[in-house]
Amino acid sequence: MSSLLKQAWKEVVAPMFQRPNRVQVAALCYRGAGDDKEVLLVTSRGTGRWILPKGWPMDGKNAAEAARQEAWEEAGVAKGQLNHAPIGAYESEKEMDFGGIARCTTTVFPLKVEKLSDDFPEADERTRRWVSADQAADMVQEKDLQKILQEF
Repeated sequence: MSSLLKQAWKEVVAPMFQRPNRVQVAALCYRGAGDDKEVLLVTSRGTGRWILPKGWPMDGKNAAEAARQEAWEEAGVAKGQLNHAPIGAYESEKEMDFGGIARCTTTVFPLKVEKLSDDFPEADERTRRWVSADQAADMVQEKDLQKILQEF
């Protein structure tokens, strides 16, 4: 294949077969300030890797409110101060229930935790852990999320 044909394929044809990234929202749950600041990570249900509480947008809720709902369902954040301004976004791949892989762009909203509950919807499916932001950056896989945590 000529280099001109390869370039045309790469720039014109191939993008037509790519789906846009799906949208997700995440809560960066934290407590404390300065050197005492910690963030809350949870394990994913499928692979057990460390993640922020996150999920799909929800009807009737804006993105930040949907992130707060995910923090309740996945981490038991019962009360907190939600910042409606996102602090960043990261890309990841999500294994879908039907077996496919979806590329996702996840927008991150800070949520200062005031109260945690031990009785929450996914308590039996996840582990949660408070760690420093630098430790959290080492525990998550997504490069852009690592950067968000390091700068937090």
